[in-house]
Amino acid sequence: MAKVLATEIRAGNLIEWDKRVWRVLKSYHVHVGGRGGAFMQVEMKDIETGTKTNQRFRTDEKIERAFVESRDFEYLYNDGASYVFMDKETFEQISLPEDLLEGQKEYLLPNTDVQINFHNDRPIGVQLPPTVVLTVKETEPGIKTATATATFKPAKTETGLTVMVPQFVSEGERIKVSTDSGEYMERG
Repeated sequence: MAKVLATEIRAGNLIEWDKRVWRVLKSYHVHVGGRGGAFMQVEMKDIETGTKTNQRFRTDEKIERAFVESRDFEYLYNDGASYVFMDKETFEQISLPEDLLEGQKEYLLPNTDVQINFHNDRPIGVQLPPTVVLTVKETEPGIKTATATATFKPAKTETGLTVMVPQFVSEGERIKVSTDSGEYMERG
């Protein structure tokens, strides 16, 4: 088994903790100024029972990664009840239930390349690319003279994800979004 630093834990990763295999839903780096060291706040879900928990790990702590087989897939479509992916080597299609993609479905567009993690030949998680480019469908009108300012406004994307964007971004524009944090990075 491979151990990784807590700071390397990302959403979609599988880790072994407390004698169970957990899928990481969210991972935040937290630093409380002047009150001790930084830590990682990790929200995770037990892949067997489905129970969720929040856990803090010191940034220098080593965490056991679960042994998984990652395979390259391409997201095809949502059939209403599940999400359909195609294996890029064998062209076989598999359907994954929505609860397996918890917190990740808003980043999926058709033809997106992803990695699906398998544990004992069972799909247990999807690893998204680090960023995706989405089209803004709804937002307040942009301010033409706005430059990179500290004020942000909500923007709803084509997948239903709401992202805080700078004032100069307007409807119809493509934006690059981090799949780890859900934050706006730049125009796409």
